[in-house]
Amino acid sequence: MPAVRPAAVAGIFYPDDALQLRREVGDCLDAVATTALGAASPPKLLIVPHAGHVYSGAVAAHAYALLAPWRARTSRVVLLGPAHRFAVRALAAPSVQAFDTPLGRIALDEAALVALDTLPQVVRDDRPHAFEHSLEVQLPFLQSVLGSFALVPLLVGDASPSEVAQVLELLWGGDETLVVVSSDLSHYLPYAQAQARDRATVQRILAFDGALVPEEACGALVINGALHAARRHRLQPRLLDLRNSGDTAGDHRRVVGYAAIAFEAGAS
Repeated sequence: MPAVRPAAVAGIFYPDDALQLRREVGDCLDAVATTALGAASPPKLLIVPHAGHVYSGAVAAHAYALLAPWRARTSRVVLLGPAHRFAVRALAAPSVQAFDTPLGRIALDEAALVALDTLPQVVRDDRPHAFEHSLEVQLPFLQSVLGSFALVPLLVGDASPSEVAQVLELLWGGDETLVVVSSDLSHYLPYAQAQARDRATVQRILAFDGALVPEEACGALVINGALHAARRHRLQPRLLDLRNSGDTAGDHRRVVGYAAIAFEAGAS
């Protein structure tokens, strides 16, 4: 039997019952207006939030809904997020062969992970992945919109933009490869203050300002590297949704910010 990372936050960040999970993810996706989805090519890179689905799922769905027309073409997902629970020097890749969720097992792209072994900033370490939610909460959405795909899950610690960008260049591929960056925005500010800060942060992302700090986005170091790669490949950013937990399922006293942003091929 292959070595597998079991779901760690099912029943906490999202339902652990497969039928309920599929229904709730489907409801989030169905709520996205189809008139906002039109694009001539699949998105290459998405920035999505990673709070519990009840808080951020409706925002993340605006990004994931873009993938539905390209289900047959997208066969690999490179998924990067910040390490919240375990110190990581730069980037940590797992040594297991698959990740489980209540919706089934996702095989990892072992050839891609072996290729990453050549980069000094990437280590194989299952410990940061064991209880991390930033990657796991994305998986049910990806399973729902893509069905079968190979996964390259990477947790980012104290990595420079160039270190992250070098990893993405190695894995960039073509239309078969989707890059997903998992990050929330500001944390625990009052509602109006969070709105102002998050709007400013998003404007910096849309302008390819790769100097974000964790106070602006918990995945700032991931985003900074992704922006470096996206600019090099001349991708065009598009803001899909920007809200916070006060808009979805929380009060206004201390909120967490969420954005969904797509990066797509520009006009030739």
